[in-house]
Amino acid sequence: MPVAFDIEILRRSEMFAGLDAEALQAVVAAGSVRRLPAGTRVFAQGDPGVSGHSLLEGRVKIVQTRADGGQAVLRFIGPGEMYGTVAALMNQAFPADAVAVVDSIEIWWTIPAFRQLIRQFPEIGLRSTAAAGTRLMDLQSRMGEMTGERVEQRIARTLLRLMEKAGRPTGAGAEIEIDFPITRQDLAEMAGSTLHTVSRTLAALDQRGVTGSARRRIIVRDPRALSQLAENGVG
Repeated sequence: MPVAFDIEILRRSEMFAGLDAEALQAVVAAGSVRRLPAGTRVFAQGDPGVSGHSLLEGRVKIVQTRADGGQAVLRFIGPGEMYGTVAALMNQAFPADAVAVVDSIEIWWTIPAFRQLIRQFPEIGLRSTAAAGTRLMDLQSRMGEMTGERVEQRIARTLLRLMEKAGRPTGAGAEIEIDFPITRQDLAEMAGSTLHTVSRTLAALDQRGVTGSARRRIIVRDPRALSQLAENGVG
């Protein structure tokens, strides 16, 4: 049975924005849409890169395992974002695991099919290059933060990024809820910190009324104070 989805997600996506209706239909026809129950591993680190993916609904976590066995959450993928595509186009192995955090829907393409789309619609290739460049710049920025900022500041900046990317108003004043479950271990890996430090920092922020939680989701109660902490180290 075909999986229903909103094609407007593709129309607004980083890779396919600007394509007309006929081109979008060709993009959909070349791929396969499938459901990803929470916990589904879309692809595994080290597997051959043989497919490109775009999320249509839900949230996917990209997790890399280091040589010492430790893990790092590289990013959370939201609707309209591509993942796994650059490695596959370069004939490289997937550099990380991709795991559905909540029930999700994706569209995926074999690499021959995706290359054909690029030949047919060259702007897809240009947008693919731009998206890869943006993510590289983001990674470089985060690496700089690891060496130049206090750990509490890094945690605040990580929360701020998540809020800006996946936040939705709760209806209670300026409160913003991050719209998917995120663990303290996830935050620790993203901020280059430890579970203990993240727990201590969140407890302090909760006490000050900057953050809170409900239904395994983090709520930013005072976005302005969080932004000040992320930028200046004080809130």
